[in-house]
Amino acid sequence: MRPSGRTSDQLRTVILEPHVNQHTEGSCLARFGQTAVLCTASVEKKPPPFLRGTGRGWVTAEYGMLPRATHARTDREAVRGRQSGRTHEIQRLIGRSLRAIINQKAMGEMQIKIDCDVLLADGGTRSAAITGAYVALHIACQRLRQLGLLASFPIVEQIAAVSCGFYHDVAVLDLDYTEDSTAQADANFVLTSSGKIVEVQGTAEEKPFTHDQLFQLLNLAQNGINTLVKLQRKALGLEEV
Repeated sequence: MRPSGRTSDQLRTVILEPHVNQHTEGSCLARFGQTAVLCTASVEKKPPPFLRGTGRGWVTAEYGMLPRATHARTDREAVRGRQSGRTHEIQRLIGRSLRAIINQKAMGEMQIKIDCDVLLADGGTRSAAITGAYVALHIACQRLRQLGLLASFPIVEQIAAVSCGFYHDVAVLDLDYTEDSTAQADANFVLTSSGKIVEVQGTAEEKPFTHDQLFQLLNLAQNGINTLVKLQRKALGLEEV
């Protein structure tokens, strides 16, 4: 039995609440159990310098945690004067993931910045951030389309993310902090709605895992992603779950 009482293939309760920030072009509060990440999408009507004159747009991301998002308070990275390696890695992952499903030519010369701020961390913050960031990005693109600033809708496919791992030798979906901190192996899967792989991050904590075990986790993740993309569509008002 998992500490939460969930079955091995059961997600935490996932809530994707859109339009939570009136000032941004797109926003979503993503809750995976106790983990909560506020995702906002802000549009700038010019691309970064390296894309000027190319006719292409850009999507980038920033990620951060509030001081009491975790059990013990941590100083804001702005106070320390530098971002941690973990922060750099996660925000680059979010940006890469979103650029994988957007047509940069269709954007034209503009930039969309995604901010993912962790309000409460109980494991799976990067998965929640990517899943919520897609909703915020979609809303922003919808708004730009309605305003006539985009000739066509630039998002080509849905994307979501989820964690999996081996907890007491059992493959489990969507690890919370208790499981993640003692898992024998854990992995983050970023997949599209059609099942294509954008990124896989896997680490053995106690002992190496096999080829077959990796695919066991992948299949578990795919089932979780299938549920998450339905929840995204519901949050966007595209269809019911």
